[in-house]
Amino acid sequence: MKIEVIEEVWRELGKCEMCGIRDLVLFADLNEDDFKLIHQPIVDMQLKPLQTLFRTDDSPDFVYTIRSGLVKLVNYSSDGRYRIVRLLGKGDLVGIEVLNGQPYAHCAEALEPLAVCRIPVSEVLRINRDTPRLHEQMLARWQKISSDADCWITELSTGQARQRVIHLLLHLASISDSDDFFLPSREDMGAMLAITTETASRMISALRNEKVLQVLEKNRARADLVQMRTLL
Repeated sequence: MKIEVIEEVWRELGKCEMCGIRDLVLFADLNEDDFKLIHQPIVDMQLKPLQTLFRTDDSPDFVYTIRSGLVKLVNYSSDGRYRIVRLLGKGDLVGIEVLNGQPYAHCAEALEPLAVCRIPVSEVLRINRDTPRLHEQMLARWQKISSDADCWITELSTGQARQRVIHLLLHLASISDSDDFFLPSREDMGAMLAITTETASRMISALRNEKVLQVLEKNRARADLVQMRTLL
């Protein structure tokens, strides 16, 4: 894991304005005076695929804004089995539950090369107390969590296995910045969709045979999204 302190990056508005996802991040609405309220540094972190951002028993001192890449939120059972409860991508806030004084609810792990900004919880709470401009962004992120949870329940955890796989692929395509998108391992697909690894593999093979899905190198895929939607 590569970690680098971003010197003064949140103190100088000009540097924040150069951020490629400035309009997506938690501090998007803050002005120069607001940034002066920050006393601890924001840290730039680079993770490789499969590296862990935090575990449920880690001290809940930080939240993380994703600048690029995907994070999976994972629940592990005592027998070693796991369930992926949600995927987070660019602009999302990881670990938001700790802002309510709760421990981390899940393990957060990188699915692909990941770049995040690590933000001390104390700084978020201070800014939220001292300026009204953070409130709207906080509400937006809580609303997104609610919407994502509804999507996960209604589209990715119910219905036939084929429908679940198609919904997942459409979701992954919708959050991608390019014509292709990240394709999880069959094991992770099973853990996301509550289906077996074998079923996930069979569904992907079927979509490939139907010329709707093209599997590329390095866990990437491309799909005929219009045609795929007709299969639902």
